[in-house]
Amino acid sequence: KTAICGTDIHIYKWDEWAQKTIPVPMTTGHEFAGEIVELGSNVIDLQIGDIVSGEGHITCGRCRNCLAGRKHLCPNTIGIGVNRTGCFAEYLSIPAENVFKPSQQISTDLLACFDPYGNAVHTALSFNMVGEDVLITGAGPIGIMAAMVAMHAGARNIVITDLNQYRLDLAKKVAPKVIPINVSKDTITQKFMQDLGIFEGFDVGLEMSGSPHAFGDMLNLMINGGNIAMLAIMPSGSGIDWDQVVFKGLTIKGIYGREIFETWYKGSMMVQSGLPLEDIITHRFHYTDFQKGFDAMLSGESGKVILNWED
Repeated sequence: KTAICGTDIHIYKWDEWAQKTIPVPMTTGHEFAGEIVELGSNVIDLQIGDIVSGEGHITCGRCRNCLAGRKHLCPNTIGIGVNRTGCFAEYLSIPAENVFKPSQQISTDLLACFDPYGNAVHTALSFNMVGEDVLITGAGPIGIMAAMVAMHAGARNIVITDLNQYRLDLAKKVAPKVIPINVSKDTITQKFMQDLGIFEGFDVGLEMSGSPHAFGDMLNLMINGGNIAMLAIMPSGSGIDWDQVVFKGLTIKGIYGREIFETWYKGSMMVQSGLPLEDIITHRFHYTDFQKGFDAMLSGESGKVILNWED
């Protein structure tokens, strides 16, 4: 099984980023689950027939961050399906140390989503969630999964904003305690916050939209001393109101990928303890119908889209 990522959409559109990043010809794709069919001679902890997924960032293992256990910050990272051959194929070869084998059985559909789910887990668990009021800007699949993680981890109020009503409805469906706000129609007012018992601002912000306007709104709505985790990438040259950051004493943390492999462990434990990750999957197609999968993603009316590579 493979899943289609927003990165794959950038490559599909062959936008400016893709043109300067992707070597061609190359097989793309980096969200996957499959069965091990061949092992290198020095692999000792995996077996042929194991059902696994894998970390999409291949790191050098020798830099300061890798040696300190911070592989997700390796400056020499090579991305599967971005810098080297990816998973939109019958077979994929990756280093054994990048393989993730869950401790308990998890469906291949879910395992194929563990890469983006890991981004959501890493972002949402960057700061304490228990009893906190959380604002999420951006209700794409990763934003919705972050809302699910925040709810599972004990957040008090979770407000998620977007312009896309389909995705806001999906967020409410998969995480019923989440409060969706369509910012093309409504704004988050002081009265709205006070009705939720939020009198000084949101404790935690998760920026998933890539919208400078949405991020500016988040800065305005944060409590003094609040924490923001940023996964989305802003347009080049975007500015922010630094006075908000300085005078409110805000902490802003950039998120890149997943903590290898702590994020994977926490994510799998939450699934095994009841987080309904499968609800984020809205479309399933055979890989020969990949165009339908990309069309679903491009429509803006989908959660995660799965491609099945079995006959």
